Amino acid sequence: MDRALESERLRLTPLAVTDIDVALEMFTDPAVMRFIDGPVDEASIRAGMPTWTRRGGDGCIGIWCISSAVTGEKYGSGFLLPLPVEDSDTDWSLVRPEALPSGDVEVGYILKQSAWGKGFATETCRRLLRFAFEETPLQEVVATFDDGNAASKRVLEKTGLTCRGRRRAYGQDSPDWRIARSEWLRAKGREGVQPPKVSWRGRARET
Repeated sequence: MDRALESERLRLTPLAVTDIDVALEMFTDPAVMRFIDGPVDEASIRAGMPTWTRRGGDGCIGIWCISSAVTGEKYGSGFLLPLPVEDSDTDWSLVRPEALPSGDVEVGYILKQSAWGKGFATETCRRLLRFAFEETPLQEVVATFDDGNAASKRVLEKTGLTCRGRRRAYGQDSPDWRIARSEWLRAKGREGVQPPKVSWRGRARET
């Protein structure tokens, strides 16, 4: 399923191998990768694209390419993915077409430098949360970040997530930020709305 999402200024489309251009621009940039284990070489990025374009839960879990809704310029990527606990990267075996992962699902983003400071990260996270709580059965979404990344903390605060202390994530002690479906609906004045149910094939259907 396509699972393309739109917001006021952005269009989020499931990551495709043709998005290698923005992946190369982001992942080879030391500034962009400062809090994500450093820059990656081109060969590794090209080799990783077939994995990074995988989707789970009938398209509900995966990575989206963020672009301008007007010009089509690519700004970066946003994601809903299984949160690694002791591993340093996503366990892609949990991203299965027919099912949602059983553990925590993380919301996040990566933007190229020219897209920083324009509110795109907040807009992306808000749109992904809306999708998660209106169109999937997810009951909670989590997030974490490097302790030195003040910009990500501000994004999560503006998006409605709150800090619940510390936790293990990516093999280290990390901030534990979360938002439950009930909290999101309450903030939107939509208490009592039931989540979509999922058939045996993992496809969402309205209650």
